[in-house]
Amino acid sequence: MLILLISLLIGGGCGYASFVNHWGMGAAIGYGITGFFLAMILFGFVIRKKIAKVQEELQAIMQKGQSRINLKVQKFQSRPGGNPTQMQRELEGEQKTMIKHSLAFIPKLEPFKKWNLLMGRQIATMRLQFLYQLKEFKQVDELLGAKNIFEQPMLSEPILAAMKMARQYENKDIKGAEKTFKKRVKWFRGERATLLYGMISWIYMKEGEADKARKILLKGKEVTGNQTLTRNWEHLANCNEKKFSNAGLGEEWYSLYLEKPVVPKQKRMRGNAKAANRF
Repeated sequence: MLILLISLLIGGGCGYASFVNHWGMGAAIGYGITGFFLAMILFGFVIRKKIAKVQEELQAIMQKGQSRINLKVQKFQSRPGGNPTQMQRELEGEQKTMIKHSLAFIPKLEPFKKWNLLMGRQIATMRLQFLYQLKEFKQVDELLGAKNIFEQPMLSEPILAAMKMARQYENKDIKGAEKTFKKRVKWFRGERATLLYGMISWIYMKEGEADKARKILLKGKEVTGNQTLTRNWEHLANCNEKKFSNAGLGEEWYSLYLEKPVVPKQKRMRGNAKAANRF
């Protein structure tokens, strides 16, 4: 915002100076426009550089946290027979710490809001992702319900739109979830729309609307070509509603915290197999 105002003042000043020096109206307009755009470019470049520097610091925090997580995974893999449940808790703890550190860093971007019209929305988008990962759903709902357009998260990725739909479902706002789906799905072409089709079909199934789920999956499988959507459509078309599952969408689906991944039970070895393992 300030860049625009300053550029207008500089452009106006250049135009006025040209006019009072009797260079003619055409020259005054030309110098005014030139001054405006040059100021916009110059100030924009400087501010972008400053923003990029802060964002690099944030990225460094996340990379450092991810490195610690990767190190723990490597240690776990090098020690066969460890406790998977305990390891999972440790990894979740490390990830939670990383996200909290990243969230605490975001206020350093706040001063740029007065210079960049979209910075407020970019900050809200980052907060949305971090808060959702921390399961701070009350704050997530507040962000999604912001009245000021410049403080609303940008749902520029399928996972962000799916997060909003998930919260609308949890808050019993099914019509709101349908509206979000219809508004956002047209922005994502091909495979990128998969998660949203999976999300809305899951909501319909939870609401006992298998016919609606089947119809939306018919379109979804044609648009995306995704095998999970295709299998779910086949199950519903054959009246096998119990076989409906979004497990095939993987980590992206489970990151919405609507369902927990099914952990396969470890098979116990018995009899001769046990004896053989002693040698």
